[in-house]
Amino acid sequence: MINSSIHPVILSGGSGSRLWPMSRAGYPKQFLALHGDDGITMLQATAKRVQRKNFSNPLLVCNEEHRFILAEQLRQVAIEPDGIILEPVARNTAPAVAAAALRLSEKQADALMLVMPSDHVILDEASFHEAVQAAAEAAAGGALVTFGITPTQPETGYGYIQRGQPWAGDINGVFEVTRFVEKPDLKTAEQYLESGDYAWNSGIFLFRADTYINALEAFQPEMLAAARAALENSHEDLNFCRLDEAAFSASPSDSIDYAVMEQTDNAAVVPVDMGWSDLGAWSALWDIEEKDEQGNVATGDVLLHNTRNSYVHADHAMVAVSGLDDVIVVATDDAVLVVDRHNAQGVKDLVDQLKREGRGEHHLHTTVHRPWGSYRGIDMGERHQVKRITVKPGEKLSLQMHYHRAEHWIVASGTALVTCGEKEFLLRENESTFIPMGETHRLENPGKVPLDIIEVQSGSYLGEDDIVRFEDGYGRAK
Repeated sequence: MINSSIHPVILSGGSGSRLWPMSRAGYPKQFLALHGDDGITMLQATAKRVQRKNFSNPLLVCNEEHRFILAEQLRQVAIEPDGIILEPVARNTAPAVAAAALRLSEKQADALMLVMPSDHVILDEASFHEAVQAAAEAAAGGALVTFGITPTQPETGYGYIQRGQPWAGDINGVFEVTRFVEKPDLKTAEQYLESGDYAWNSGIFLFRADTYINALEAFQPEMLAAARAALENSHEDLNFCRLDEAAFSASPSDSIDYAVMEQTDNAAVVPVDMGWSDLGAWSALWDIEEKDEQGNVATGDVLLHNTRNSYVHADHAMVAVSGLDDVIVVATDDAVLVVDRHNAQGVKDLVDQLKREGRGEHHLHTTVHRPWGSYRGIDMGERHQVKRITVKPGEKLSLQMHYHRAEHWIVASGTALVTCGEKEFLLRENESTFIPMGETHRLENPGKVPLDIIEVQSGSYLGEDDIVRFEDGYGRAK
């Protein structure tokens, strides 16, 4: 039994494009409550999973665009992070974990790091913690440990790990890694399943910070140097550690598997059956959710008739499906996805097509989250736009102006403190004001309940980039 604390390192950099239209680049799947009925998001579930006495507060790594969403979701479940590291550019998992290892090693060189993606489902948490304890014993001795998921079917969408002899020291449940293999074809996957020696590669790791740093020094010195320079030249921005962009951009982009695990002779694997899924497609949600007598999973306002073995999700309006089998139907307020359940991986190709065509549906929902609250698009024309803006109690928007649009604000609920030019005044429910084009202005919620306003914009250009900020409490560029 390991007595020292385990330091969770949660990676939250993915875009989750295969779960479009619910998951989008600006609000990816780790921030969604996709599984269960408790309203807990995948990020929150991951962080809560390691809220135990032998774990330290989690250290998180995310990109700049998601920083306030991540911080707010941790606050909602009363989890105080050990830190939040911001990646200025995406460089895959190995450099991100290098920055985390270097930061942890500043206080404790041999700190045990449990590296986890933020968007995985684990149904059997007791088995997960048993596996972590076994892995921690091997990692404390210098092993680079990965977790292999006991396969339940000949899956062709995962990489595999072949286990070898029991790990030296007779640690129960830990084995040497014979080899890592790429995603196989169906025949090969069936052979792997029959042999009993192979496990799915989960992308979860446990090792000491200094062990990982030393491995990078041996196999990826350029990556380690870039991560070290990025951390040394980082700066604190509110509660975030902002890595130096130039230094981090110089790092090679690679995963932990390719950069370290497949290179080292010191890799160990803990096979575990813990009800794991990486939710890599909508079909994965159908796999793990409870089904009705016809094999259907329905969430939201859904009406089914003569439909079998399907997943139907209604996020906004009622969705009715009749006479279809083995389909995925996901409806949000601005997009509807219909795809064969057996070809759900193809959703990523649709997202790529949206990007090529310059459409915005791949990136943002109609509700857009900001550090002060959120706004929702209600209507848009050639020279007007209507939004519902929600400001959290005690928060305020930046002091700003627009060159190309005027705004009319109507308070739907709550109390607004408005700055307009040299004037500052309160607006209450059903009261309104006009913000002329080019006028400096600010909206603030001085109350204890959310402030909801209806904003009507009018002008020749209504893009979000027509904002000149003079003051901002969230570190955003002026």
